[in-house]
Amino acid sequence: MTPLDRVHPRTALFDPGEPVPAALPVCDHYAGVEVRMRKSLELQAELGPVFDVTLDGEDGAPVGGEVEHAHLIAEMVASKANRFGRVGARLQPVDHPRFEEVVDLLVGRVGARLPYLMIPKPRGVTDVERAAACIDAASNRHGLQRPIPLHALVETHGALREVQALAAHPRIESLSFGLMDFVSAHRGAIPLSAMSATGQFDHPLVVRAKLEIAAACHAQGKTPSHCVVTEFKDLQALEASVQTAKDLLGYTRMWSIHPSQVRTIVEAFAPTTTETDQAGEILLAAQAAHWAPIRHQDTLHDRASYRYFWHVLERAHRTALGDGTTLPVEVRRAFFDTPQP
Repeated sequence: MTPLDRVHPRTALFDPGEPVPAALPVCDHYAGVEVRMRKSLELQAELGPVFDVTLDGEDGAPVGGEVEHAHLIAEMVASKANRFGRVGARLQPVDHPRFEEVVDLLVGRVGARLPYLMIPKPRGVTDVERAAACIDAASNRHGLQRPIPLHALVETHGALREVQALAAHPRIESLSFGLMDFVSAHRGAIPLSAMSATGQFDHPLVVRAKLEIAAACHAQGKTPSHCVVTEFKDLQALEASVQTAKDLLGYTRMWSIHPSQVRTIVEAFAPTTTETDQAGEILLAAQAAHWAPIRHQDTLHDRASYRYFWHVLERAHRTALGDGTTLPVEVRRAFFDTPQP
């Protein structure tokens, strides 16, 4: 088979126009204090673009100092420490008195380098549309050539009620679950234990919210991002949380709030070597068979299972720490070393 005959999985396995989630890193790390921001960028330089850094303008900014904090965020995004272009920012809620000023500052100074902006506490689609309109107006004023992707936090009753519409919004790339604010919004009806590493997977109202967010995102080709684990020193609890979020609830991305959490999250999302090898063997054989059904170790495979195994390889590629040598050489050459469709 000549190289021209090697149809890429993205072309062979997915229908034109089918919603496909953006290939976001599996970890979204939040930092709001300057020293943490700088350490986060240093860690990203060390580990590679296997996690995003979100500079926090909501919880990180002192009250009354939102604009000054936005200048610091812009400085970080524009700095040489931002090696991979994967440093985004969380804004204030759309009805905050400094929202428009902060948006104009960030878009004007570093809009071309922002991979996304996070919208916190929308009460529904209307708030997301207001935020998008403000961001787009700033982009037009400053001559930005592309729309900035938007992420949103589902942490209010209204956002959860309209989660399908939020996921369907064309500007939304990812939805995150905001555990702490969601629990607090129930005014004590959900116990404090539901904010813990284990309790957040036990309380029915919290689990229901997580499932609705994940289902809405997958239906619309968007990325569901799981909430924080606040017990940042308990890495065993964190790993168990990632496994539950990934395997039982369908999340493909998760928040980190401390540098020590990043590696654990990335490694927990990564497929095992056995899974990666199996996926590579099957897809290389399928490509050689022009994506017709094949037999592999006495099991039949066709386009449905090929799609599953392609997602395994993509996840392995996105979670390759450091030098990125997780994937077998022949798999990297066939599917990742050349521009993808």
